Amino acid sequence: MTSVQTYRYGALGPADIAGRTGREILQAIVDGRLPQAPISETLSFWIVEVAEGFAAFEGEPGRHLLNPMGTVHGGWSLTLIDSVGGCAGHSLLPAGAGYVTIETKVNFSRPIGLDTGRVRAEARVVSPGRQIISSEAKVLSKDGKVLAHGTSTIMVMGGAK
Repeated sequence: MTSVQTYRYGALGPADIAGRTGREILQAIVDGRLPQAPISETLSFWIVEVAEGFAAFEGEPGRHLLNPMGTVHGGWSLTLIDSVGGCAGHSLLPAGAGYVTIETKVNFSRPIGLDTGRVRAEARVVSPGRQIISSEAKVLSKDGKVLAHGTSTIMVMGGAK
């Protein structure tokens, strides 16, 4: 897992993404040339790696994520899986194309607490269709245990794939 890093956050504008493939956009975010998404600041997770049909995020559980029982709310893992799965699909898109999530499913395997430490979410595309792309994702503890796993399906918008 990567070391603690300071990120900048912001929404991307048309000039930021013009002429760039999905993978180029995501790599620019990983490299710090473009900002991390605003949701990354709120939920304390970040994209840290991208390749063809693959993406990885890391996240830091914190008090702001706890449910009334004192564990990290399951929605955090679901959002990690949705985000990393969407980015794995986004890495395959041509310039001018975007996507929207049409379905995300998650299974929670182990509770995440403040003592869990930094987690890593990884996703790989399993069905790279022209209009619909599906990926499988896992949220892993620092010792490699599966904390949650699931699938995310996106719909390609615009561009020609």
